[in-house]
Amino acid sequence: MAESGGPEDQKPQSDEARSAFAPPTGTSQPASPPEEDHPTSEFALPTGVHQEPSGPAASGGGSGGGTNSDTLSSAFTPPSTYKAQQSPPAFTPAQGIPMVRLTKEAPWQDRMRTMLRMPVTERPAAESIQRTDDETGPAVPRVLDLTLRIGELLLAGGEGAEDVEAAMFAVTRSYGLDRSEPTVTFTLLSISHQPSLVDDPVTASRTVRRRGTDYTRLAAVFRLVDDITSTDTEVSLEEAYRRLAEIRRNRHPYPGWVLTAAAGLLAGSASVLVGGGVLVFIVAAAGAMLGDRLAWLCAGRGLPEFYQFTVAAMPPAAMGVALTLTHSTDIRPSAVITGGLFALLPGRALVAGVQDGLTGYYITASARLLEVMYFFIGIVAGVLIILYLGVQLGAQLNPEAKFIANDRPVIQILVSMTLSLAFAVLLQQERSTVLAVTLNGGVAWIIFGAMARTGDISPVAATAVAAGLVGLFGQLFSRYRFTSSLPYITAAIGPLLPGSATYFGLLGVAQNDVTRGLTSLSTAVATALAIAIGVNLGSEISRLFMGVPGAVGGASRRAAKRTRGF
Repeated sequence: MAESGGPEDQKPQSDEARSAFAPPTGTSQPASPPEEDHPTSEFALPTGVHQEPSGPAASGGGSGGGTNSDTLSSAFTPPSTYKAQQSPPAFTPAQGIPMVRLTKEAPWQDRMRTMLRMPVTERPAAESIQRTDDETGPAVPRVLDLTLRIGELLLAGGEGAEDVEAAMFAVTRSYGLDRSEPTVTFTLLSISHQPSLVDDPVTASRTVRRRGTDYTRLAAVFRLVDDITSTDTEVSLEEAYRRLAEIRRNRHPYPGWVLTAAAGLLAGSASVLVGGGVLVFIVAAAGAMLGDRLAWLCAGRGLPEFYQFTVAAMPPAAMGVALTLTHSTDIRPSAVITGGLFALLPGRALVAGVQDGLTGYYITASARLLEVMYFFIGIVAGVLIILYLGVQLGAQLNPEAKFIANDRPVIQILVSMTLSLAFAVLLQQERSTVLAVTLNGGVAWIIFGAMARTGDISPVAATAVAAGLVGLFGQLFSRYRFTSSLPYITAAIGPLLPGSATYFGLLGVAQNDVTRGLTSLSTAVATALAIAIGVNLGSEISRLFMGVPGAVGGASRRAAKRTRGF
């Protein structure tokens, strides 16, 4: 046994932690065993383990200040090889967190859509592109207000909910607001920003009271967002507000009489597309222009859009019934009524509603499709009233009438392009986009005619393929011009709208042939859905193959996963 008072019996200071291998206070340390085999104490350090100095004794300030073998250390002292910076992060997935880099060369729509579709924890940190007036940071309420005003113009112009959210997300990130979450429904926009995990979030909202179709204004808003997200252009908050005010004050590019003439040209072109001649063109154009003026009159009196569509559908139908009463064999009344329906069918709202549903915005999609249903019911009510009166007056409306299929392909291609041109004017598109959408509409009709008329393929399937090409080309045009794809798509689907199927369905109902009428109306609904799904599929195909330049590990497509239905 060691003598009392040796270093083994030394008591540590009260504020000094002892080693895990040191014996308790009052316990004597046995002497070191001889070199021959001898049992050791359970408090002895194992052979080969060297105790590191710690505490005051390590610096020589201890009472015993000796060598390393005599120094007492804390049980909580980390190993000498441990560094906090090298510790693994908590809650890391087994496969690791994917690294996502989005280059500035990609369109901002694709970059923002990619980040919106991925979880919040995997989004890259925001990079402040535009400077703010306050050097301490962005003025959060003003940035949120600007974002909501931009989103309001886009949603009111008919843009899809996902693209509206992408634009709002792009604006907030460009001004340095991280952890911002925009939310878009049919009439309400809201955005929430949380400065940090311990601060209260700041939330603002805005209601869309009035919607109108003006693709020129829509393109101007897209240019503003593109400049805000660009590092080459400096757009302060004051400059952004000024440009936004100019966009709201700008007048429509086409006066009212041009819109009325475009409605007549659209209806006349559609009547020729389904087999009419020159006289049918004139009558259909006159009926559509009269219906357009009556709709403007109802709008000026504050009547809802349901009644405006009902009134606008009556003059073309009345023109067709009047031609039937003349018993003329050279005029096709069905072509006149069909042409008038082409000018009224809500193709824009239908495409936007189905697109919102396919991208996961079910509340907005339901509201838009409900709006389409009300518009369609208004058109049905107006046409049915006139058809019923015509049947009571003895008009011989023939539900077996068929439009001319194969004997005028060149004329039909030309009138399909004219129809797209008139539709583009009605949508208030920029003059620079009219030519592209006109050519896109001609290509759509060529594909449809080659498949449905020449190849005897189902008209619904042919319509879906043609609409898919329209969506593909429209998305390519929009990526080239860094703008919305709607101006290149909506007018181009005009020749594909189910005007004739709608007319023959309504005629069957008016003549008490409900079975035939419902069958034709079901074909019209299937054709409309084929158009909307085809347009969306074409757009997604373009993004699938072109992707987002700079996205690592396929993040652009992997981020599109939302749910599998369970």
